[in-house]
Amino acid sequence: MNYEDAGVSLARADKAMVGVKKSARSTYNAGVLGDIGNFGGLFTLNHLGLKDPVLVSSVDGVGTKLKIHFGLKSHGLPGRDIVNHCSNDILVQGARPLFFLDYLATGMLEDGVLEAVVDGMAKACKENDCVLIGGETAEMPGMYHEGEYDISGTIVGVVERDEIIDGKKIVPGTVVLGIPSTGLHTNGYSLARKAMLDIGRYKLDSKIEGLNGTLGEILAVPHRSYYRSLIDLVHAKKLQGLVHITGSGFQGNIPRILPKGVSVKINRTAWTVPKIFNLIQEEGNVKLDEMYRTFNMGIGMLIFSAPGDVANIRSHLESKGDIAYECGKVIEGNNEVVFEG
Repeated sequence: MNYEDAGVSLARADKAMVGVKKSARSTYNAGVLGDIGNFGGLFTLNHLGLKDPVLVSSVDGVGTKLKIHFGLKSHGLPGRDIVNHCSNDILVQGARPLFFLDYLATGMLEDGVLEAVVDGMAKACKENDCVLIGGETAEMPGMYHEGEYDISGTIVGVVERDEIIDGKKIVPGTVVLGIPSTGLHTNGYSLARKAMLDIGRYKLDSKIEGLNGTLGEILAVPHRSYYRSLIDLVHAKKLQGLVHITGSGFQGNIPRILPKGVSVKINRTAWTVPKIFNLIQEEGNVKLDEMYRTFNMGIGMLIFSAPGDVANIRSHLESKGDIAYECGKVIEGNNEVVFEG
C-alpha cells in the first residue's frame, strides 16, 4: 500500500497548492518576511511605526453555515465569512488586522474547492488590510461526508496601548448605536436550518415573498467586515466600546464589555428587522427573547458612544456608506440586557 491507497493524495494537494499560493501571495505587504509554505509565517512590525504595540488574536470557525455553502456549491464565500468574522472580533478591542492563518479539513480534496475557499479568504484579507500568511490543509478519509469540509481561522492584529477599547469608559447615559448586518452572518444556522428546511420544508432554491433572492442566496450572504467603517474612529478615540453581535446574540455579547454597575436597554423598534429573521421565528415558533439570544436580528455591530460624539460618529459612518441606528442606552444595573418595544 501507499498513502494514496489509504485515501490521501499528495498529488491532488500539490496541484491545489499552486492556486492557493498565488492567492496568498496576492495579499502580501511590507510586513511579510519569507514565503508561503515555510514551517512558520514571518511578519515584522517595524514598518508600522507603532510606539507601544499590543498584539490581539482570535480564532473561530464558520459553523453549520457551511451546510448552506455545500448545498449551493458557493465555495468562494466561506473564506470571506471566516476572515471578516475574525477581523470584527479583534476590531472591538481597537485592533487592526496584521495576518491570518487558515485551516481546512476534508475527507478528500475535490478539484477547485480548496482553491475557491482560499481565494475567498485572500479577497477578504485584502479588504481588511490583512495578510494571508499561512495555513494547513488536512485530508482525512473517513472523517467527513463526501463533498464536505470544515474551516477555521486565526487572526493576529495590533493596537496601540492607549487605543485599546475595553469598555471601562462606559457609564449610565452612554448611547448605543447599531450598524446593520448583511444577514445572519455566521451564527444561528443550526436553528435557522431546522426552522426553514426541516420544519418549514423550504428548499435552498425556494423563492419566498419578501426575500430579495432565493432562501439559499439570503442565507449564504457573507458575514460583513466593519473594519473600514470604524478603524478611523478607533484611532480618534471616539468609541467607549464595541460589541460584535455573534453567537449568543445581544444577551450573551453585550455584557462582555460592561463595567460593574451598568446594564444596557435595547429598543427593539429602533430598526427594521430583516424578513429572514421573521421567517425563522414564525416557522420555528421561536420566542422573541430566544431570537435575540441567538441571532444578530439585523444589527451586526454595536457602538457605545458619549452623547456628544454621536453626531460625529454618524457623520463619519455616512461618509463610509454606512448607517447607525440609535438603538439603546446604558443605565444603572447589574450587567444585564433589557429590552423595550
